[in-house]
Amino acid sequence: MFDASELKAGMVIRMEGQVYRVLEVENKAGAAKLGGVVKVKLSNVRSGRVLEPHLRPQERVEELQVERQPMEFLFRQGDRCTFMNPNTYEQVEVARDLLGPAEQFLQAGMEVPMEFFEGTPITAVLPDIMEARVVDTAPPVRSQQDSAWKEATLDNGLAIRVPLFIAPGEIVRVDVRTLRYLERAHAERKRIA
Repeated sequence: MFDASELKAGMVIRMEGQVYRVLEVENKAGAAKLGGVVKVKLSNVRSGRVLEPHLRPQERVEELQVERQPMEFLFRQGDRCTFMNPNTYEQVEVARDLLGPAEQFLQAGMEVPMEFFEGTPITAVLPDIMEARVVDTAPPVRSQQDSAWKEATLDNGLAIRVPLFIAPGEIVRVDVRTLRYLERAHAERKRIA
């Protein structure tokens, strides 16, 4: 148990008998005799429902310990994704909704850290930026001088807008949260000694 003023994003807590992940925390100081307030944005790990309570800074909150394990992505079937623990070969099915938009970028054999609470997977720790290969692009239209973007289809089937200089076969970096093009992926440059 600790004070609400000590909350940080990413923590897993129990409030009113429910388990929540802390998404955002904002501490506001009070004026004169008035106490401050802690604005918190929480996500229920079971239902995904978002809650935004205001807590007193001295209010006690129970932090829960989660276990992080590396899991290997195997395949997706319907609305479920199957992962395997590479050490024990134990397989776990996870709802695609739990993974969020980054689920579209998962490829067989990719290692993903997953957090478990009481033996149940509650979230996968996926990066905010992922790479994908461009499979097809629309040819640039000369009359579109106002726009420097064109449609492109990635190897995972996702359609995004990319700059005119991107050609099929190139690897691009995509912001998973907004599904927007960031930059062309650069190959590792070898140094000559």
